[in-house]
Amino acid sequence: MLALESHSKADKGNNKHDNTFKDIDMTKTNNGQKKYKIPDYKADNIHNDWCPGCGDYGILSGIQMALANLGLPPHEVAVISGIGCSGKTSHYINAYGFHTLHGRVVPNATGMKLANHDLTVLGVGGDGDGYGIGAGHFVAGGRRNLDFTYVIFNNNIYALTKGQASPTIGKGEQTKTMPEQSIYNPINPVALAISSGYTFVAQSYALDVKYTADIIARAIQHPGSAVVDVLQTCPAFNNLHTKTWFEGLDREEKQPRLYKLEDEGYDGTVPEPENPDSVSKTKAAAIEKALASKNGRIPVGVFYEHRTATLEDYLSKKIPALASTSMVKMDIYDRDISPLLDELR
Repeated sequence: MLALESHSKADKGNNKHDNTFKDIDMTKTNNGQKKYKIPDYKADNIHNDWCPGCGDYGILSGIQMALANLGLPPHEVAVISGIGCSGKTSHYINAYGFHTLHGRVVPNATGMKLANHDLTVLGVGGDGDGYGIGAGHFVAGGRRNLDFTYVIFNNNIYALTKGQASPTIGKGEQTKTMPEQSIYNPINPVALAISSGYTFVAQSYALDVKYTADIIARAIQHPGSAVVDVLQTCPAFNNLHTKTWFEGLDREEKQPRLYKLEDEGYDGTVPEPENPDSVSKTKAAAIEKALASKNGRIPVGVFYEHRTATLEDYLSKKIPALASTSMVKMDIYDRDISPLLDELR
């Protein structure tokens, strides 16, 4: 994780406060001068203390693979993480990093993106962090349609605190670390994200790293708020949803529990982005897919994608200078505020 500073291609060489990184050649970007590879996004000399077999490894690799496939310079990426095992992700990626408070990934990512829209901003956190204590911020984030990506590590439990039930565990389920069965109905992350207003909503599986990387790359490329809910294993505390369970090896027919939406011919793209009826119908179909059980099988893939105006687009109309200049590069001191004072008189 790099020190949290602000850099962009536009301000290199002409910002007197610019602090270059010793471990990144900032004179080379993704315009053909340098081809970034997966090792470029791996933090050096930081011990990874996740448990052996943890799905977090697959998600971390998926994020790094997505960044490499997109050719994004590490100094133009910011990763904000919450509390929990997944919160360590920002430490393991060679990019800007900010490890924030429990449930506060979305507001911190929002502030960072609004301050410097030249950055590619990724939020990462667990299902308890995002859908539990951070649920209010999660819903508010969907309403804004800010251009950022939120990757949620969904293992149905609070692993860092040793296995309590998270908001995504099923009613009646009981892991080996729970004293009794869950008595609450689970939330459906995909349905919640779509109904909250996120304009790109997908689900993947941590142990399918390449597919997860492809989904995350699509989410990053999407202009607007994107959520990727990643189903994962937790060998230490979740003895229900194991690798064997996801692969369906415990079933008589040995059929995998996961299936890809695109293999079924499903397309969650809104065909007429400016038509409210088209948006509503596509949302309804996506939520139905998320809630429906197909012989006990779970869909993965892109459920919903709506390309429409972002929060940044609206702010640029309100403050025209934002269209070409990030807020961090604006002179906020040498301003004529007399019009404001006149208005208040």
